[in-house]
Amino acid sequence: MPELGRLTARQIAALAGLAPFVRESGKWKGRAMVAGGRKSVRTALFLAALTACRHNPVLKLFRDRLVAAGKPKIVAVVAVARKLLTILNAMIRDQKPWQTA
Repeated sequence: MPELGRLTARQIAALAGLAPFVRESGKWKGRAMVAGGRKSVRTALFLAALTACRHNPVLKLFRDRLVAAGKPKIVAVVAVARKLLTILNAMIRDQKPWQTA
C-alpha cells in the first residue's frame, strides 16, 4: 500500500477493507461488517493479525480484552488487524520503529 503514512487511520482502514460498514435499509437493522477495499491487503493483514494474537503481547492483550467483553473471536481478530494497520501507518508516518508502550 503506497498510501501508508499519508492517510488518516480511518481512511487507511477503509482502503484496506477493514473499516466497519453498517448495512441498514428502512426498518431493517443489520450488523456492521468489513467489506470492500483491497482483498489482498485485507487477507495479508488478517493472517498477520492471527500471528500477532499469539506472539505479540500488546495485541494479544487487546484481543483477549475484546473476547472477554463478549465479542466473537473472529471480530476480535479483525479488530487486531485494523489496529495493526493503524500502528503500521503511524510507524511509517513518523518514521519510528515499533514501541510497545
